[in-house]
Amino acid sequence: MTFVIGVDFGTLSGRAVVVRVSDGAEVGTATHDYPHGVLDRALPDGTPLGPDWALQVPSDYVDVLRTAVPAAIRDAGIDPAEVIGIGTDFTACTMVPTTADGTPLNEVDGNASDPHAYVKLWKHHAAQPQADRINALAAKRGEPWLARYGGLISSEWEFAKGLQLLEEAPATYAATEHWVEAADWIVWQLCGTYVRNACTAGYKGIFQDGTYPTREFLAELNPDFADFVADKLEHEIGQLGAVAGRLTAEAAAWTGLPEGIVVAVGNVDAHVTSPAAQSTEPGQMLAIMGTSTCHIMNGEVLREVPGMCGVVEGGVTPGLWGYEAGQSGVGDIFNWFVTHSVPASVTEEAAARGLSVHELLTEKASAQAVGEHGLVALDWHSGNRSVLVDHELSGLVVGLTLATRPEDVYRALIEATAFGARTIVDTFNEAGVPVREFVVAGGLLKNPLVMQIYADVLDIPISVIRSAQGPALGSAIHAAVAAGAYPDIHAASAAMGGVERAAHEPDPERAAAYRELYAEYRTLHDYFGRGANEVMRRLKAIRREAHR
Repeated sequence: MTFVIGVDFGTLSGRAVVVRVSDGAEVGTATHDYPHGVLDRALPDGTPLGPDWALQVPSDYVDVLRTAVPAAIRDAGIDPAEVIGIGTDFTACTMVPTTADGTPLNEVDGNASDPHAYVKLWKHHAAQPQADRINALAAKRGEPWLARYGGLISSEWEFAKGLQLLEEAPATYAATEHWVEAADWIVWQLCGTYVRNACTAGYKGIFQDGTYPTREFLAELNPDFADFVADKLEHEIGQLGAVAGRLTAEAAAWTGLPEGIVVAVGNVDAHVTSPAAQSTEPGQMLAIMGTSTCHIMNGEVLREVPGMCGVVEGGVTPGLWGYEAGQSGVGDIFNWFVTHSVPASVTEEAAARGLSVHELLTEKASAQAVGEHGLVALDWHSGNRSVLVDHELSGLVVGLTLATRPEDVYRALIEATAFGARTIVDTFNEAGVPVREFVVAGGLLKNPLVMQIYADVLDIPISVIRSAQGPALGSAIHAAVAAGAYPDIHAASAAMGGVERAAHEPDPERAAAYRELYAEYRTLHDYFGRGANEVMRRLKAIRREAHR
């Protein structure tokens, strides 16, 4: 009997799962919370951070290998000698500035107080001004790659964050010898070889048809940025499901795994989940719903979908065009509300009944008819990833009165994220990339109210992944392919993945009622998001000025 290990590096923690190669059974799992979490107010030494910053400490990731992987093996009760490969996935775009040998700059003497020396997490949005300039120049020059990203490059991605690094910390930029996706950095730590994965290169690194943006384009952005690709970014590209290298002796000591086993090319948490959810065929949109949502699907043809995060040949599954879209805040929004906007009476009631606040508000909101709360909200608390691609946008709730209760706002926020998902689905359908099935993975599928609202708003059945650890299982499936246990990802998915089809069916009456609310959402969406009223951008500018 043989096994593979999948390790999923999320926003707040890393989780490892031990998977049986023959049938995908998850026989052991363990989670390790990052000791430093997300740095959005200050560095570990107290150095303050500005608005829209989100950093992490790379040693936290290595701690996952030291802690969660051995714990998962113990939980499985297997002989580590039976493990034939390890695969990993990461949030993206999460960037690590390193020296030539892969040492993160924050670990170099003298850099502990430099924010730019740390990992820039996916939800670091402080590079929006740089993203705006990249988009304006690309549109002016008619750069052919711009349409592959729905017409807009995000502030979350490699080039905007790299340009921010140059312009705000030129000495740190000069010291950065590699600008590395965390997905590739962790593989580098495991096998000692730096291989750039095709997924992040295509979706986050503007690598299309074998090339990056030209030196001339970069020089026009900033003369000192001209050699960004050649000096800091460009590297060998590894295909998904391929071998990046072999586990080093040092990494074997961390993990308790045999030295020399296969290490798969890195991947992104959302994209790697497709085979785990048996959603590798065209027309299946997979939504990985957690703190944010990433929407992934395959298509047989290349189409330009407005506001998509990217379309990459083989970016999800070899042989097909992989499309990506997303919502920057979903579970984060619900958690923000519960953490900061719920009165003590609700917390006390939840505690008295042995429920979490989320469970209590879900119960109360579930008793409401569609529209009963009289609210409509915009789900932009962390900006808009798709289809507007603008992280200067912010959240909004319309219809508040003195009669509004916490469960009303909670339900309205859930509905807002569902309306955001429908906006994405509608945009793909209108662009000629039809969505025939909506599949959900991630932690939010456990909430029946969320799933039912999504089914009613989208007015299509919702299928759900069977695994509670979709990305980790997907990474393990890719490890099985890299180790030669299956000929390709489709075969591995069929044997090791699992999904419950049409687990949540839409209700015709509720779906009809939601069409009316969705129309109101779209009116607000276009009014605040497409330039009619730029008050959200002005407020962000005022906030930044006040922090100086």
